[in-house]
Amino acid sequence: MLDSGNFIDLSRHHESGHWTKPPVTYWAIAASIATFGPHPWSARLPAALAFLACTWLAWRVARRLQPGSENMAALAYATMLLPFGAANLITTDFVLAAFQGLAMWAWVESRFGPHERAGRWLLLMWVSFAAAFMTKGPPALLPLLAVVAMMWLAPAGDRRGTRAWWAGALLFAALALPWYLVVVLRHEGLLAYFLGTEVVARIASDKLHRNPEWYGWLLVYGPTLVLGTLPWTAVAWRALRSAAGRLKAWRDAASRRQDAPLLALWLWVLLPLLVFCIARSRLPLYVLPLFVPIAVLVARQWLAEGRSLPRIRWIAVWVIVLLGLRLASALWPSNKDAGRWAEALDSRVDHQVEEVVFVEDMARYGLHLHMGVAVEKVSLEPRPRELYGAEFDSSFAGELLEREDAIWVTKQPMFPVLVERAAPLGFRLVPLGEPYEGRVIFRVVR
Repeated sequence: MLDSGNFIDLSRHHESGHWTKPPVTYWAIAASIATFGPHPWSARLPAALAFLACTWLAWRVARRLQPGSENMAALAYATMLLPFGAANLITTDFVLAAFQGLAMWAWVESRFGPHERAGRWLLLMWVSFAAAFMTKGPPALLPLLAVVAMMWLAPAGDRRGTRAWWAGALLFAALALPWYLVVVLRHEGLLAYFLGTEVVARIASDKLHRNPEWYGWLLVYGPTLVLGTLPWTAVAWRALRSAAGRLKAWRDAASRRQDAPLLALWLWVLLPLLVFCIARSRLPLYVLPLFVPIAVLVARQWLAEGRSLPRIRWIAVWVIVLLGLRLASALWPSNKDAGRWAEALDSRVDHQVEEVVFVEDMARYGLHLHMGVAVEKVSLEPRPRELYGAEFDSSFAGELLEREDAIWVTKQPMFPVLVERAAPLGFRLVPLGEPYEGRVIFRVVR
């Protein structure tokens, strides 16, 4: 985006579009890099700010639904393993979690706060859902299931912000849909890709190979929720058991109205989780937005058990553990580390590299941040060119014939095959130094 000045048409390379997600996360990262420079920390800054925002939102929601539990809710969220661990990952999930959390906090204020302010809170809810929709598309609206369910199971006793619902829906459309409309009109067939691959395929097929087995939901979300809520997992379990004991009472409308704050929190967690379990594309970070209501539930349970805030020394010990895990993950060797790849490439060339081409290997797109190079991923054999969602940007032979000044990378067993393929085309492959991480780094000589 920053190189081309094009913030509308998403691409991972000048020859290949990248339409798996809407642009808000990319806009946030681009804004951070434009402001602070091309550093890894500036690329990670939006996720870190989203983590802080979610901590604050847990505090706000708890303050409204269970006054006195807000400090515990913020503490629980900030120290849970999954949110803390994901706070520097460059994904759309934390930005989504922040906007969804903001939307649901606004709804909580409209439903449980002063009647006279309900309308403006509902407008904020719709604006936040619009931002979430521009972050990850239709999954951003899953918390609305809890809102609708509450309107049916435990409606407010007055007509709160009725006109604001419709005005807010129009505002949502005005904010969330223009980008989709523009890119769909610019790119023929993109709407079919959005609906067919990014919506239907994620829900109903194993096309994306993301734990689609019938038991995949248990393998992915079970450990994520159990380990991700540490050190508060036992408290969350007791909160679940307590809510299960209320199910019989909740058959009565009066009981549901009396327990409306608790019911709203559990619907916020369980209804989106049910959809994630049914969908056949499953990844651990999909449930990250659910940790705001989980933290509030933990705080409610903690308060219900008559406990005060945990002692500082125990929190300090756990924070040291978290920081130790963060440091260990940063220092752990990985062949995905673009920073180390940049060092390896710089040590092998004495000129400005324009492009790095990965052949039948995972492209390290972070090299663009570290070296300012274009990054391309090519296949050995020519493949039918997919209009959208293509795994490869080109073929090996096709990229050779472009005669670009590039540095090439491939796995060691693949290198002899490439040598044989390049010779009849009039090219010789020259390794640059010793193999790195099981890969041969080479240049092409005509």
